[in-house]
Amino acid sequence: GFGHRVYKVRDPRADVLSAAAARMYQADGDMALYNLARSVEQDAIRLLEEHKPGRNLQTNVEFYTALLLHGLELSTALFSPTFAIGRVAGWTAHAFEQLAEGRLIRPKSEYTGPMGRSWVALAER
Repeated sequence: GFGHRVYKVRDPRADVLSAAAARMYQADGDMALYNLARSVEQDAIRLLEEHKPGRNLQTNVEFYTALLLHGLELSTALFSPTFAIGRVAGWTAHAFEQLAEGRLIRPKSEYTGPMGRSWVALAER
């Protein structure tokens, strides 16, 4: 991913994960995917600056997390749930804090999507 609500520069966690991915792919003896990801990252940053000038949309934690999860041979269908699991404690803490204080922590965050939709099981879609 690119861009972050808080980090207006490159997400420092991306550097840590990039280094971890480099070590993992190097240990595996095949740097092709890692090198491709680095190239895509550079091109994406350049294109984002061209098309979204001044926004400074830099690499965030999701970009290299996906590369690491792929290297661990996790199914791509599990990438988002795996990423979300790590955030559940924080989301829960925010919910408790909001409940205790009677106010939203991020009042700018407002759902604007369609309402009244129903869930359909994957097998039935």
